[in-house]
Amino acid sequence: MSAPYETTLPRLLLDNCRRRPGRTALREKSYGIWQPFTYRQYLDITAEFAAGLRALGLGRGDVVVIIGDNRPEWLWAQLAIQGLGGVSLGLYQDSPGEEIGYVFELSGARLVVAEDQEQVDKILSIRGSLPLLEHIVYHDPKGLVGYDAPGLKSFDDVRALGRDRASEFEAWVDAVSPDDTALIATTSGSTGRPKLAMLSHRNLLSMAWNLGLSDPKRETDEFVSFLPLAWMGEQMMAVSSALLFGFCVNFPEEPDTVQENIREIGPHLIFSPPRVWENMAAKVRVRIMETTRFKRFLFNLCMPVGMRYAGAVLRGETPSMGLRLANRLADWGLFRALRDRLGFTRVRSASTGGAPLGPDTFTFFHALGVNLKQIYGQTEIAGISCIHRDGAVSFDTVGEPISETEIRISEEGEILSRSPAVFQGYLGNDAATAETVTDGWLHSGDAGYFKDNGQLVIIDRLSDVMTTAAGVRFSPQFIENKIKFSTYVQEAVVLGHGRDFIAAVVCLDGDIAGRWAEAKGLTYTTYQDLASRPELYDLIEAEIRGINQALQPGTEVRRFALLFKELDADDGELTRTRKIRRKVIGERYAELIAALYDGTDATDLCIAITYQDGSRREMTGSICIRDVGRA
Repeated sequence: MSAPYETTLPRLLLDNCRRRPGRTALREKSYGIWQPFTYRQYLDITAEFAAGLRALGLGRGDVVVIIGDNRPEWLWAQLAIQGLGGVSLGLYQDSPGEEIGYVFELSGARLVVAEDQEQVDKILSIRGSLPLLEHIVYHDPKGLVGYDAPGLKSFDDVRALGRDRASEFEAWVDAVSPDDTALIATTSGSTGRPKLAMLSHRNLLSMAWNLGLSDPKRETDEFVSFLPLAWMGEQMMAVSSALLFGFCVNFPEEPDTVQENIREIGPHLIFSPPRVWENMAAKVRVRIMETTRFKRFLFNLCMPVGMRYAGAVLRGETPSMGLRLANRLADWGLFRALRDRLGFTRVRSASTGGAPLGPDTFTFFHALGVNLKQIYGQTEIAGISCIHRDGAVSFDTVGEPISETEIRISEEGEILSRSPAVFQGYLGNDAATAETVTDGWLHSGDAGYFKDNGQLVIIDRLSDVMTTAAGVRFSPQFIENKIKFSTYVQEAVVLGHGRDFIAAVVCLDGDIAGRWAEAKGLTYTTYQDLASRPELYDLIEAEIRGINQALQPGTEVRRFALLFKELDADDGELTRTRKIRRKVIGERYAELIAALYDGTDATDLCIAITYQDGSRREMTGSICIRDVGRA
């Protein structure tokens, strides 16, 4: 008997339509109203678009690039090209023109589905360097009525081209094999330019099936898709798992309405990277700062109880009778209302992955009563290799391997994985593929170890584990997560390899730190001005002093500086999934890093910043450096 994942994504769409044609498969909020799409409509639109693509000359092996926000059109386009035996390649909506051009050149894509005028303009601006690009398809016509570019077509026009042949879609799908390449995903590119990872239908669906065995999904579940569909984690949920288990995928009206739309839907499944959970925790604390005195008193009374209770459970201890009673009262008085405000009333499965989540943030959500789990994996293994099981959640591990996944630790301490989900290789880069996969084992580049209970602990990137001049080994990521738990901090970069002590470059959360400054009666004009205020330095120094008390001796942060700009993916400082590019930071801020270690109390810095449209300008300013006093 074949495994349930021995199929393809478009075949699952056909099967779902056959079994439950009238059931809601997708839902999008538009003009203030949730618009549902049944499986029959999902299939009909996909089939028409596929036939339209075929009429334009696309088919087996062709790559179609998709770029834009989360919309049903992304899924329709993706399933359409995959139904023809082609390959979809998603790009982050904020990808700059240079990166887009590089991906087109490497993939040989002849057609792009671009959401709106912004994305169309981006493609048209670099079209002269894309000789293979024939067609640009858009689905939001606002602002595009007067455009007259060769090959520019609306999504509906392509559907109309194929309407007469849509009935042939099933025959085309029958010719697609589970081992055909279904998807090309850009890697995070934390060590350089993104690579293009090729994944088959079998890769994607074996991962979704085996994850579902450890973290069950139901066809009655609701899921809100708001993270970029170019990210493997969102593909895992909104496409692979949704088609395999049959749950409904909801698309918010706008990025700014996500939290409101989540509350309206009340999803059963939530999956987000750490930055989303960190932002949610920070917003809760900001709202408490701005609420009434009584509510602030209630939060300050109940939150420590929840943190103590969650901490005990996460450590595997049995909370005392008194603590259990106090936590139940805290839940009744505060946490239940907070879960409702966040849209988490019905959440059954909440998980985070893509990067480590700090233990403080992790414990915070467990204190609220959210059963948050960590997962571990990477794009090259279709997203997931480990997850916590219910009743065995721990903030310092990422759980156990899912079914059909083997994990071992190499002599160098690197995490190696093997499973049916291991990718097919990097497009056009055989050398990188050979370095990444050896005898079927995927080299993660991460350092880790197994605890006695069989759960995996991630230390850091193997290349990022640092040692001070005194020989003290430390994980910069662990300390950065501690710093980022502060309400006022958006990002932090920890330094210290080969140095006498550890230092940090800190980026403020401009919105939250700005509100704090306004509450204190402090005036400022720009983010740069805010980051230079001595009062903000005092605030962050106090935060770091508190963090230092929980760090191992020799790993305390001794000096820090507040950067006058936020770290940005457009400047190459972060990946699109907001992982730090340490090499870029080291080169770009070499003068500032030198000043952190030469004893000076200020330094002048001049750097070039890049906007999404590719324009650049210089930014200059003086940055203060502060020693961290003893607590």
